[in-house]
Amino acid sequence: MASVSSQPQFRYTQPPSKVLHLRNLPWECTEEELIELGKPFGKVVNTKCNVGANRNQAFIEFADLNQAIAMISYYASSSEPAQVRGKTVYLQYSNRQEIVNNKTAADVPGNVLLVTIEGADARLVSIDVLHLVFSAFGFVHKITTFEKTAGFQALVQFSDAETATSAKDALDGRSIPRYLLPEHMGPCTLRITYSGHSDLSVKFQSHRSRDYTNPYLPVAPSAVEGSGQAMVGLDGKRLETESNVLLASIENMQYAVTLDVLHMVFSAFGPVQKIAMFDKNGGLQALIQYPDTQTAVVAKEALEGHCIYDGGFCKLHISYSRHTDLSIKVNNDRSRDYTIPNTPNAQPSILGQQSAPMVGPPGQPYNGSQTGWGSGPPAGVQSMPMQMHNNVYMPPGSMPQQMAPGMQFPSHNSSQPTTTLPAYGSDRAQ
Repeated sequence: MASVSSQPQFRYTQPPSKVLHLRNLPWECTEEELIELGKPFGKVVNTKCNVGANRNQAFIEFADLNQAIAMISYYASSSEPAQVRGKTVYLQYSNRQEIVNNKTAADVPGNVLLVTIEGADARLVSIDVLHLVFSAFGFVHKITTFEKTAGFQALVQFSDAETATSAKDALDGRSIPRYLLPEHMGPCTLRITYSGHSDLSVKFQSHRSRDYTNPYLPVAPSAVEGSGQAMVGLDGKRLETESNVLLASIENMQYAVTLDVLHMVFSAFGPVQKIAMFDKNGGLQALIQYPDTQTAVVAKEALEGHCIYDGGFCKLHISYSRHTDLSIKVNNDRSRDYTIPNTPNAQPSILGQQSAPMVGPPGQPYNGSQTGWGSGPPAGVQSMPMQMHNNVYMPPGSMPQQMAPGMQFPSHNSSQPTTTLPAYGSDRAQ
C-alpha cells in the first residue's frame, strides 16, 4: 500500500511548530476528540475547534515541539491515516507557534459588530435598512457590507463597546422587521458577534459602505455610474442608486396621461421642478425632477405599481434616473420647467402613438372614439385611487410637508369630486 505521504492528507508547507493544523474534521468536532487524537504522541495543552467557514478545521498545541514532530512523522509514513469518526484528517504544521487562548475575537466585547444576515434574500438587504435597525441602540458611526463564504455580512461600528453590546444582545438571532423589507423578500435573520476591528476604514460613500461621521466624504463612482459587480434583484434588474429624478413608465394606457396629470400625481409628495415626457418602446415615459433625493424616494416608494385610474388603467412603474438636472428649453404639452415661469412656450407637440391621445384643451374631455383625460375618466372609473398599501418604513418626522392627511388633488372640473390621497405610510403595519 502506498505511503500516506504521497497523498494529500499530509503536506510539508510550514516549518515545524508545536501547533498543528487539522483539516477535513467532522462537523462540530469536540475538544475531547482532538485531545484523544493527539494523546499517543504527547500532552495536548491547548486546542481551537470548529475553525473556518465550514467549521471543519482545528488547531492543537503540544507541550513540546518534539511531540508535534512525532505526530506529523508518524502519519507521514503510516499506511493508516489519522481519523476522527471515520473521516480522514489532513495534518500540517501551523504557521503559529502557540494558541494564545480558546477565545476568538467574537468573544471579546468591542465597539464593532460582525453581522451575518441569513436568508435566501440576505444580499438584498440594503445598508440603509441596517442603519435603521442598529441606530435604534445608539449613534452608528460606520457600516460596511461584503460577501464571504459565510454569506452576506456587515461590520457595524458604534462609539463604544457598551452600545455595541446592547445592540448585540437585543438583535442576535432576531429577524429584520418585515415592514423594513420589500414585500417580495423573505425573512432575514441577524447573527451577531464582536469584530476584532475598532475603527473601520471607509474611503467612499456607496451602497456597500457608509461613514455617518463624515458627510463630506466623496461618493464612490460605482455608486453613481454602477460598478461591474452590480447587485441584482429578484426581478433580474440591477438595484438602483437613488436620485432626485424619477423615470416613470406608464402601462395599460386606456386613458391619455398628460403632463398636468403627472404633475398633479407627483406634486403630492413635494414640489416638482421639471417634467419631460417622451415615447419609447411603444409606450409613454416621463422624467420627473424633484429638488432633492429624499422627496423622490418617498414618491417612488408610494407610487410604484399603483394605477392612476381604477381598474388597473395607467399603471406606474418607477425607477431612478441617472439624470440629476433636466434640460427644459421650452414649455409645451411634453415638457415643463416649473422653476422658471417665463420659460418660452411652444406649440403643443404631437403625442405620437397613444392609447387615447388628448385633443383640445386639458380642461375639456376628449370626445373622440375613446375616452381621454379631461375632467375625469368615464362613468364607473374613479380617478386617482391612490390608496397607499405599501408597508414602507417611515421614520418619525420624515413625512413630506406636502403630504398632510386629507390632501386633495386639484380637479380639472369643479363638478367632479376631488380625490383624497391618504397620508403616506398611514396604513403601515403597526
